[in-house]
Amino acid sequence: MFGADDRKRGWIVAAVLTGIAAITRFWGLASPTDNGTPVFDEKHYVPQAWQVLTGGNWIEDNPAYGLVVHPPVGKWFIAAGEGLFGYTPLGWRFMSAVVGIVMVLIVYRLTRRVTRSTLIGAIAGVFMIVDGVTFVSSRVGMLDIFQIFFVLGAMAALVADRDQMRARLHRVSVEGRMADSPFGPRLGFRWWRFGAAVLLGLGCATKWSGIYFVLFFLLLSVGFDVANRKAYHVQRPWLGTLRRDVVPAGFSLGAVPIMVYLGSFAPWFAGETSVYRYEVGNAVGYDGPFSWVPGAFRSLWYYEAGILKFHEGLTNSAGNHHPWESKPWTWPMSLRPMLYAVQNGPDRCGGGECIRVQMLIGTPAMWWLAFPMLLWGLWRWILRRDWRYAVVIVGYGAAWLPWFANLDRQMYFFYATAMAPFLIMGLALCVGDLLGADGRWATFGRERRMLGAIVASIYIGLVIMNFVWMWPILTGAPLSLHMWNMQMWLPSWR
Repeated sequence: MFGADDRKRGWIVAAVLTGIAAITRFWGLASPTDNGTPVFDEKHYVPQAWQVLTGGNWIEDNPAYGLVVHPPVGKWFIAAGEGLFGYTPLGWRFMSAVVGIVMVLIVYRLTRRVTRSTLIGAIAGVFMIVDGVTFVSSRVGMLDIFQIFFVLGAMAALVADRDQMRARLHRVSVEGRMADSPFGPRLGFRWWRFGAAVLLGLGCATKWSGIYFVLFFLLLSVGFDVANRKAYHVQRPWLGTLRRDVVPAGFSLGAVPIMVYLGSFAPWFAGETSVYRYEVGNAVGYDGPFSWVPGAFRSLWYYEAGILKFHEGLTNSAGNHHPWESKPWTWPMSLRPMLYAVQNGPDRCGGGECIRVQMLIGTPAMWWLAFPMLLWGLWRWILRRDWRYAVVIVGYGAAWLPWFANLDRQMYFFYATAMAPFLIMGLALCVGDLLGADGRWATFGRERRMLGAIVASIYIGLVIMNFVWMWPILTGAPLSLHMWNMQMWLPSWR
């Protein structure tokens, strides 16, 4: 059996969590603004999305934007909201909120599947609702929330693929055909893994950092295949995985994302005015070792090379500094958050001046436990062979570790948005361990289980209270200067 068996209750809980997520994400969505205009990096993506919508070709082709440094898929989402509600704060943030709501549902269903517990899944859903990073990212017109939506969907698809392959192996075992080959059976076409590949391709077509997830998720999928064949006593599980699974996995999770990425540029290929569309014969010569490549692809390569050069130049050593930049070792505990918007007045708070501030900041009651969660998860995965934590650690690692490869690069905390869903899942699994949800504590008696339930309940309550306390600085609500100082728990938050 895969997943919890209380299907009806599972969908009722899903509806409740989704409804609460919708209320929190849409409440006051049109604020804050910069005098009615976008805030922070919305100033890049919102007008680009509007031009995508109104330019007639679903691609940015206005040279006044300079070099457009991100692929188009995320801007299509923003443009869809602008098509519904116009060039307004609601319009450019609407799809971010919708995607943020759906992500709560995905985290709940994914955690429920890996734990076979509606309760633990619901805890993960609650944590997702009250996480400051995903909450704020769901309320701004930026690209990160869309990329993480695709990544999270891809992980859910890979877990579904794992379960489906185990079901197929189980059927072969019951039919007595497992020993027909020392490598185990062929498992047929794997639609869930193909779906994961498509979603990963869309993640790359939103932001280039999606490539990290392609690599990590490919290794995770192969690891699932080895574990599945071992579980059903295939004589040579490693060689069986190599012969039966590695090549199809490489095609699905390697080639398909590339094709999806290139497909996202279909409007660029079709456009007569697309930026750098006809560079062959101008900046790119007709001859050379790649002269056999069609001109359109060579022009796209020129375009992408310019983007890469732009990103490579965003380094501290090149003189690029920002007062709110941060390095990846500060991200797990949200030590250096991101200021998105600030406005003084015209509100009055108790006769004094008010301040409106919106910050991207992780709920401390969760983010400050990142390292204990990771250590516990590594122990459970490596020493106790708990595959559930492999999902968490691999996803978290893909979102975090690659950024250490170039510490000179200018970085910001919103790059850590991808870490949030996996942190949340890991904390929910830890709460499940505390509750003895996997039956390990059954021998400790009623008192020990009751103590675990009390501690878990107190912790969940603290997380919710922490989110409520931080609500003003997550939404840009008016605060007195006294309350603002009380909200700033660490000097690095200022």
